[in-house]
This record gives sequence, structure tokens and C-alpha cells, in this order.
Amino acid sequence: MFKKLFGNKEKSVSLSAPVTGEVVVLEEVPDPVFSQKMMGEGVAVDPSKGEVLSPVDGEIVQLFPTKHAVGIKTKSGVEILIHIGLETVAMEGEGFEAYVSQGDKVKAGDKLITFDMGLVKEKAKSTVTPIIITNSDDFNVELNAEKQVTAGTTNLMTVDNK
Repeated sequence: MFKKLFGNKEKSVSLSAPVTGEVVVLEEVPDPVFSQKMMGEGVAVDPSKGEVLSPVDGEIVQLFPTKHAVGIKTKSGVEILIHIGLETVAMEGEGFEAYVSQGDKVKAGDKLITFDMGLVKEKAKSTVTPIIITNSDDFNVELNAEKQVTAGTTNLMTVDNK
């Protein structure tokens, strides 16, 4: 009865870290699109391992052809962009392998993408990986204060309805 009246919306969504590494506040990301929050609120992680896991249960709404970025949408409408490295689009997919496709349903912890850390370090501006709530104007975003995060384990942020 409750679900019939109110739908199947979660009140808040907890995002686990999609990559293992050291947290970088968005303002310190060396790219104005992210540091000035043009894409939305969030945080970045400087990864120590080239594996991206889903931070939430949701649907893959976008997988860039170059496999350097993926978009996920939760049941409650939270839209998450995981952008591996900076200026990695220029790598044209070299060193990236996707394990999902647009339209796939994923669970938190599912493997989304792997990437060659050495190649990204060599060919891109940075390995720093922003995790952005692209529709953050519609939600309250609370960032975790942890400095080191483990993919699939550490809570990175919580997103609540306004």
C-alpha cells in the first residue's frame, strides 16, 4: 500500500567510492569544468587502482564511446557521472575496457570499467577521477570527510531529496 501511494523512491542515496584512492575536493581538480562545479556538486578521487565499480544500484544512462566516462541514474532520479581522469577523451578509448552498456541495470559494487593507470598517467592530464551529481541542484549532497577511500566499501557521499 505504501509503495502504491508514494511510488518506489528512496529518501536518500548513499554512494560508495567507485575507485580506490585519495579524495580530492572538487575545487582542487585541475580542470575548471569540475573545479567550478559547472557539471554539478561532487568530489574526486586520485585512484591507486585502475578499476571503477558502480557506487549505487541504478541504470547505465550513458557510456561514452571512449569508455572514459559513465553516467548512472538511481531509482530516485539521482544522476551520477564518473569521469576517469582529465582530458582522457583524447585517448580515444585506448587503455579503457567497459563491462557495461547503456541501458544495463547495475548493483552497487558491480565492475563498470577498467583502465590502464600507467597509460592514463602517460597520455592524459591527470588520473584524478571526478564523481559528479549532475543534477545536484535538485538534491542535497553531503560529502564524506574520509581522505582515503576503497572502491565498493567506503561511503563517498549521501544524496537526499531537497
